[in-house]
Amino acid sequence: MGSVELKAPCKLKPVAPQHTVRRIVSLQPSATVILAALGELERVVACTKYCADVVPEVRDGDRLILHDSWTANAVEIVSAKPDLVIAAVPYQEKAVGEILKASSRFLGLAPKTLADIYTDIAAIAGVVGAGARGEEIIHTMEQEITAMREATASLRRRRVFCEEWGKPIIASQAWVAELVEAAGGKFLCEPGQQTSPADVLALDPEVLIAAWCGAGDRVPLEKIVAERGWSGMTAAQQGRVFCISDELLNTPAPTLIGGLRALAAAIHPERFATVPGLKRWELNRLKNGSTRH
Repeated sequence: MGSVELKAPCKLKPVAPQHTVRRIVSLQPSATVILAALGELERVVACTKYCADVVPEVRDGDRLILHDSWTANAVEIVSAKPDLVIAAVPYQEKAVGEILKASSRFLGLAPKTLADIYTDIAAIAGVVGAGARGEEIIHTMEQEITAMREATASLRRRRVFCEEWGKPIIASQAWVAELVEAAGGKFLCEPGQQTSPADVLALDPEVLIAAWCGAGDRVPLEKIVAERGWSGMTAAQQGRVFCISDELLNTPAPTLIGGLRALAAAIHPERFATVPGLKRWELNRLKNGSTRH
């Protein structure tokens, strides 16, 4: 007799209560990522092209793809007949007014810390009737971060400068600072604040990380080191200059766990293997302020 393959019983997705929202316009990539993690992506009837960059599945079907949240026309948003619009705040005051006039609810997200991000996940999970799944996602993130803290507790804490924008130079957000600390580093500069090349150089980072908003992994590392006069920085001298894909650090959503792993590999490459989304400036020799590859 041939072998019989036993399949696990199919789990039916519970039907959401009638009072939950059913048509969502997401103007925030993190909200779209959260909805995907919750298994509720079918509720998204419109989103931005940046949402589609981090969640390619939204390109399927007949969803309206908007250019971005700030140029999105309120009339166009309302035409999607949403019962909820999610955006980052501050947001266009006029657009919010038009959305509210159309009897659509508006949820504005403005996270700063990991705790804020967990609250946003819980809030979005609640409005789509997936509270239990939201708590699972939060618990998994907390476990991953705690495990990383334990794994790096005995390692030397290297000085890390991480930037979310290059012109002007803006340090990464507070949640990134928390992830850097969990990954075994010491975050330099005030999170989310503008700084100068001279001020960063004075702090002499041992690890330099660029994660520019909207740039993916295409930050010109060699160029910024040379143009900012950072060739003598310890990070440059030791070849510890990295780019981490934008969506792994700048999207306040479950994807941050990928950013945490990339940070650990950048800060302690002797302990953690490189991961997708992490690109290193391959420095062979630094002599008289110039590089040769």
